[in-house]
Amino acid sequence: MKKFHKLLCSVAAAGAVTLAAIPLSACKNGGNELVLRVSNWEEYIDLGEWDESETIDLESGDIIGVNAMVDDFTEWFNSTHDYKIKVEYSTFGTNEDLYNRLNLGDTYDLVCPSDYMIMQLMREGKAEKFSEDFFDKNIETNYYIKNVSPFIADAFESFGGSEYAAGYMWGTTGIVYNPELVDTDDVSTWNILRNKKYKRQVTIKDNVRDSYFPALGILNADSLIAGECNPDEVLNDTSDEAIAAALDILKEIKDNVYSFETDSGKADMITGKVVANYQWSGDGVFIMDEAEADESNPVELWYSVPDECTNLWFDGWVMLKDGIGNDARKKTAAEAFVNFLSQPENAIRNMYYIGYTSAIAGEKVYEYLNWNYGAEDDGETELFEYDVSNFFGDNCEPITVDIATLEINENGEINRGRQLFAQYPPQNITARSVVMLDFEDRLFAINQMWIDVRCLDIKDFNPAVVWSVVGILLAGAAAIAIYKFRYRIFYTRRKKKK
Repeated sequence: MKKFHKLLCSVAAAGAVTLAAIPLSACKNGGNELVLRVSNWEEYIDLGEWDESETIDLESGDIIGVNAMVDDFTEWFNSTHDYKIKVEYSTFGTNEDLYNRLNLGDTYDLVCPSDYMIMQLMREGKAEKFSEDFFDKNIETNYYIKNVSPFIADAFESFGGSEYAAGYMWGTTGIVYNPELVDTDDVSTWNILRNKKYKRQVTIKDNVRDSYFPALGILNADSLIAGECNPDEVLNDTSDEAIAAALDILKEIKDNVYSFETDSGKADMITGKVVANYQWSGDGVFIMDEAEADESNPVELWYSVPDECTNLWFDGWVMLKDGIGNDARKKTAAEAFVNFLSQPENAIRNMYYIGYTSAIAGEKVYEYLNWNYGAEDDGETELFEYDVSNFFGDNCEPITVDIATLEINENGEINRGRQLFAQYPPQNITARSVVMLDFEDRLFAINQMWIDVRCLDIKDFNPAVVWSVVGILLAGAAAIAIYKFRYRIFYTRRKKKK
């Protein structure tokens, strides 16, 4: 987890250099290798070059990222198969960015979109099914099916995606906040986004899906908390009535928040520009780490999941028909890539490097979790047995942690906490988590609503100011028209003289 800030610094220092479309594995065998084209989120895989001090020294063996993960995969594959491959690794910034590239003709064999985009690729017939052999636990190198968390496997099964996608990273959405400046009652609800007490002190995500979800949470808050509705239904409601109501709520939120943001909220939270930040859990871990590590002004931040609900999101590997085609060797290579990343030690490397939570469970990942967060009885620290069996399985022992990193209510439930809570939410959180489904034929209506939210509304401005601006624009347009008219006459006269 500590590695991610170094990656940000190296990217910033590189200026115009990006990972996009840069092959990470050298072409050692000339041009005869099979080319595997992989596209993943930016900054979402271990690039290696760890310091020795960053070694994860588990009892079962040390883990360190010396080389880039893609290079390690290439070497592993070429030494265990009867043909050679070369990986062309590129990155994308958003699901829509990836989708647009596909529509513009870019071809990939293996991509890593989010839940709803996986559903869309499946619905449009673009996704290739994994082979039957991929799910055979008797095959030694099938690390994914042998190590994937039962919880994640069930999530993929719930929308029919288990044959078409393999989990990579997952998490929840919630609020990162400063407990010295934000009341617990206020951060326990999505309504903090429009709470006037925190006007211009809270941020929200600048995309329709991550903003529409808490709007529906606010809209259905009472019935969600009382257990009087089906969360999967009300939080995926795309009816005209729900969209119209969400529009009103989002306009209130827009008037209250410091900003709509995609990535800048991390820095704003760390530097104290805002006191609460709507975040994905993985970035929440990064924010808490960085704020606490600031030597000049260390701050302890927390992560809260509102009482109404949370979005269970996940990113997964999908093979594409246009890329794989009928090439059995390419399909084997793509499935091998997923399995290589699913080796527990490689899942740990990726988690440490980017700060997000892998879909991979198993004994070694549990050992890493304990290495990272476990606490020992020193006679002074009050300890707590933190249950992670909802992710690792029923036979998993609790992790012994410092109770000061969690907030436990009178019912024994944990709704707020620090890094461990963000990475591995307890049962009461996952029980109220909901996967956002593909909007399908309602996408246009919801996007239109989002345009109405994000675009400036002229009626919100002072009429005198509006008419002044309109007057200036009309005067400018008139001046340009007169200039063009005079220029046309002058130019015509010159042509006639010639």
